[in-house]
Amino acid sequence: MNSEKIITAPSGYFALLLFFVLGGAAGYYFAMGHPIIGAAITLFDIIIVLSGLIIVNPNESRVLILFGNYLGTVKSGGFYWVNPFTSKKKVSLKAFNLNGQQLKVNDSVGNPIEIAAVIVWQVKETAQAVFAVENYLQYVNIQSEAAVRHLANSYPYDHIEDETASITLRGGAEEVSHMLEKELNERLGRAGIEVIEARISHLAYAPEIAQAMLQRQQASAIIAARRLIVEGAVGMVEMALAKMTEKNIVELDEERKAAMVSNLLVVLCGEKAVSPIVNTGTLYH
Repeated sequence: MNSEKIITAPSGYFALLLFFVLGGAAGYYFAMGHPIIGAAITLFDIIIVLSGLIIVNPNESRVLILFGNYLGTVKSGGFYWVNPFTSKKKVSLKAFNLNGQQLKVNDSVGNPIEIAAVIVWQVKETAQAVFAVENYLQYVNIQSEAAVRHLANSYPYDHIEDETASITLRGGAEEVSHMLEKELNERLGRAGIEVIEARISHLAYAPEIAQAMLQRQQASAIIAARRLIVEGAVGMVEMALAKMTEKNIVELDEERKAAMVSNLLVVLCGEKAVSPIVNTGTLYH
């Protein structure tokens, strides 16, 4: 595989000056009645001098190939003259933004999800980008899609599906982005591509299971809230009984304690405000 070789080409301004000088000389010979000499100078001026002039814009490069051999890459912006018989392939060094399409894949536990990623990349090794792959733009698109699919297959969507998972697509955004960026650099390194940033831009359950999963999430949230309410209510009841016993407010037998605990739990755990009922008798009448 060819490795990148950066070269410095001669300035094109001297060649441009030579072009005008030879053009004037050709005109002189035509005027003096020597058309053959004038034509020869004109052909040399166009084929050798003019066709060797190139302009390299900022954040662009030119890969030079002479008769199948890689000569080097001009990366510095400017006006240059190079061998006119070389093939001059333009390769952009600017950062590209790939907004991947939404893919429908299965996560690690088999749930169908929709996922898409935004990838920022640029060419670092021009020789590999030109010679290692057929079309590096198409190569980036295909390998990026494959990396996103592999990422989705490696982790569950959420902890609801796999409570033992340390990383999920939904909860581990930073870790998932880091893993995606690492895999993309491994895949695209062959083409001389460096991934600057990669992040998940879209993540959702597939439409056919989205409603069911939403209900499941809501049920899990309700259960968690109820568990917290019950734990708090039990603590408050325990504290109330302890305070009443400590300050000798009232002596309660086991049956009265059970009734009090029942009433307090109903009040503390109920979803709606309770309506108190004043008992003017005793617990036994």
